[in-house]
Amino acid sequence: MQSLTQTRNASPDSHRKARVLSGIQATGRLHIGNYIGALSVWAANQQTYDSLFCIANLHSLTIPEAIEPGYLRERTLQTAALLMACGIDPKHATIFIQSDVPAHAYLAWLLDCVTPVGWLERMTQYKVKAANLESPSSGLLTYPVLQAADILIYQADYVPVGEDQKQHIELTRDIAQRFNRFYGEYFTLPQAWIRASGARIMGLDDPTVKMSKSVAEQRPAHAIALLDSPDTIRRNIMAAVTDSGNELRFDHASPGIQNLLVLYETLSGKSQESIEKHFGGRGYGYFKRETVDLVVETLRPIQERYGQIMSDPNDLNDVLKGGAANASAIADQTLAEVKQLVGLP
Repeated sequence: MQSLTQTRNASPDSHRKARVLSGIQATGRLHIGNYIGALSVWAANQQTYDSLFCIANLHSLTIPEAIEPGYLRERTLQTAALLMACGIDPKHATIFIQSDVPAHAYLAWLLDCVTPVGWLERMTQYKVKAANLESPSSGLLTYPVLQAADILIYQADYVPVGEDQKQHIELTRDIAQRFNRFYGEYFTLPQAWIRASGARIMGLDDPTVKMSKSVAEQRPAHAIALLDSPDTIRRNIMAAVTDSGNELRFDHASPGIQNLLVLYETLSGKSQESIEKHFGGRGYGYFKRETVDLVVETLRPIQERYGQIMSDPNDLNDVLKGGAANASAIADQTLAEVKQLVGLP
């Protein structure tokens, strides 16, 4: 990920690092696409920026009929452990659970009150999810406002997201600007931070759609979960949708082959030219087998570290409590200032 400049809101003599905030839902199976597009990027840049990473369990409640309370609690802790296993270090970054910082929900209500309903009804994710529900919840509609609160309450400068989340960052900026017009210039306008390559890993069973945690819950062959066994990884990659050809070229590839090439490129760090030269004339089978080996070796240390973290839940809970305390110190100050701006005691 390219280097970013110091926060634009800081005064010329300020030495505050630019602040990065990102979150990930507690539900679903974290997969290789999450690792490439988000978690590995977070880990690589956590010391360069003032970094906060949130396990967004409140967002998981927007479809309550789909989420069992016990499942949500379990997946929240597992997600936190996987963040650490992927390299997020609590010595350098703040890791916390969204619901442990009540200021998120409070600010979301204040932002709800300045957000036009029409803005929310235009959101692509709402339209897609609502179309599959008999009676969508109001929480599903206002989900983007809570997401905006997650970002704005920390006055985040940058938000690492996938391409499909760009609309949410644009809405967050719109909400911040509308608030600022009503109450004076206060909120930082965050910028989306999208990885140039590998930001959109597609489904193995359907390379026309982005790899999805929720889809992988129903169709395991859709994705490579971070905790999948080597045998499962091998089976899913070898069965990945490709085409009837055998030429491996980035600029002349079917969606399935293009997806696997991007996967190999991002995990290996090799150039497209060297990859095409290495696999030239060797066929898809050979390419898939090497991709299997690369993925297995990439995930091996993550899985080992995850096992170590989950073997001592007390340490994990201590990390999350400390993270919530650090996050609350920032969030509570922002909320107090916002309350004063809008006229609340």
